[in-house]
Amino acid sequence: MKDAIFKGISFVFHPLIMPLLGVLFYYSKTPRFIPMPVVKAKIFSIVILTILIPILLFFLLKTIRKVETIYLKSTQERIIPLFINSIITLLIILRVMRPTEAMLLYYFFYGILISNILCLILAIFKLKASIHMIAASGFFMFALTVGIYFKININGTISLMLIILGGIASARLYLKAHTAKELVLGVAVGLLPQLFFLVFFL
Repeated sequence: MKDAIFKGISFVFHPLIMPLLGVLFYYSKTPRFIPMPVVKAKIFSIVILTILIPILLFFLLKTIRKVETIYLKSTQERIIPLFINSIITLLIILRVMRPTEAMLLYYFFYGILISNILCLILAIFKLKASIHMIAASGFFMFALTVGIYFKININGTISLMLIILGGIASARLYLKAHTAKELVLGVAVGLLPQLFFLVFFL
């Protein structure tokens, strides 16, 4: 029973969905008027680029035996997917999230890009950081940025995210996917780039 619960947590809060959650959170909280067709176009682009394309590429990499599972357990497995994801994130920065349209989202994806590159460098040196924790803590810091920047109350989101972060960490430890050090490293890699941009805004 516990195995099923913790595997479910790892699957539901997979790193691939976190960029989309960030975009949805921003558009649900921003007080600025943004035409709905623009919002829909941005969300559609993010779904395609951050979820559908990576999934298709995963199956391609699995077919040619470059990866085994979607959780990328070994450092060697991580190198190609992280490199590809960095290129996709850079494409989003250059073509989808322009700073004149949604500055916070623009820098959110810059933070994601930095986290991807840091995780890639660690993988090259055969060091693991929890990608689940990188993605979740990055989203958590971005949510704080949105709340502070727009001066809105997001206490409910903060509480929920702390519970989710705890759940993800517990799941990864229980499933023996990571050590405590790898989880802490993941939090640092995901949180610090977003924190840098928060300081930049303030």
